[in-house]
Amino acid sequence: MAMATSACQALAIMVLVAAAMSTASGTALQYNFYSSSCPKAEEAVRNATQKIISNDPTMGAAFVRLFFHDCFVRGCDASILLDQSNSNSQPEKLAIPLRGYVEVNTIKAAVEAVCPGIVSCADVLAYAARDSAILSGGFAFAMPGGRRDGFVSDMNDIFGNLPAPNMQVQDLITSFDNKGLNPTDLVALSGAHSFGQTHCSFVTPRLYPTVDTTMNDTFAQGLKAVCPPPSQGGGGTVLNNNRVTDPNKLSNQYYSNLATGQVMFTSDQTLTSSNTTNKMVQDNAANPIAWMARFAGAMVKMGGIEVLTGTQGEIRRVCGATNSGN
Repeated sequence: MAMATSACQALAIMVLVAAAMSTASGTALQYNFYSSSCPKAEEAVRNATQKIISNDPTMGAAFVRLFFHDCFVRGCDASILLDQSNSNSQPEKLAIPLRGYVEVNTIKAAVEAVCPGIVSCADVLAYAARDSAILSGGFAFAMPGGRRDGFVSDMNDIFGNLPAPNMQVQDLITSFDNKGLNPTDLVALSGAHSFGQTHCSFVTPRLYPTVDTTMNDTFAQGLKAVCPPPSQGGGGTVLNNNRVTDPNKLSNQYYSNLATGQVMFTSDQTLTSSNTTNKMVQDNAANPIAWMARFAGAMVKMGGIEVLTGTQGEIRRVCGATNSGN
């Protein structure tokens, strides 16, 4: 009976995810994009990603976060991966401390070894983020390809494009709407905060000088024991986003944490302040399979934001620099 139940659940996940993707994929990108030009591209990404996450389980969340940052700023063009250069003196990566740059380069190198000059860094990052859901969340979905890499990365583009951790719900809805994503996508993607890490500097505004009234007091006291007042330093101390259950598992636990006031950011807790988004929070908490489908659909939809395709952009040889080196 247990095996039958498990099989039925797996089938339900695949059906719901397929339904979500059928409405989420953009016409500019294609599933199995490299089936002819590089048949082992996605396999190479998955194998390299699996090795990295096996060695460091925190990297699953890092890949998802990089993908989110990349797509919200200039679209999914791997601009987040560019290093400083003569033409990019202030790239995006200087503005916000993120992890995973070295690891994405490792994955790209694995793909280059299979078929050089074929697979973009933007697609490598999209596939790695997708595979993180498989490896850290236990559910699979297809990700279309065909993105090409951009030439520009400017940290000033972050402001006004990337949602901030202190945003209220209506501002978040507007921010996502500007990228073609709806409130369902917003709430579903926020579930990525069920795993991964943050720093005290992003949390202390809710702790000092007084604790945010929407935060669980016991949870707050535990955070204060780790994160001192800003005047005492310690802003760089690393915290797990999920301090309730497994911090490296992508799951719908985030929504239960919301209901009990045990989340890090204002932008998390504010999702319970609107009747519309709070109903979504409750439904995602109660229906893990439905949340998986919504998350998958939203990831695919996000992966189509302002993409470069066809002859636009280029296929970088390395992810940290354009082919011209400028």
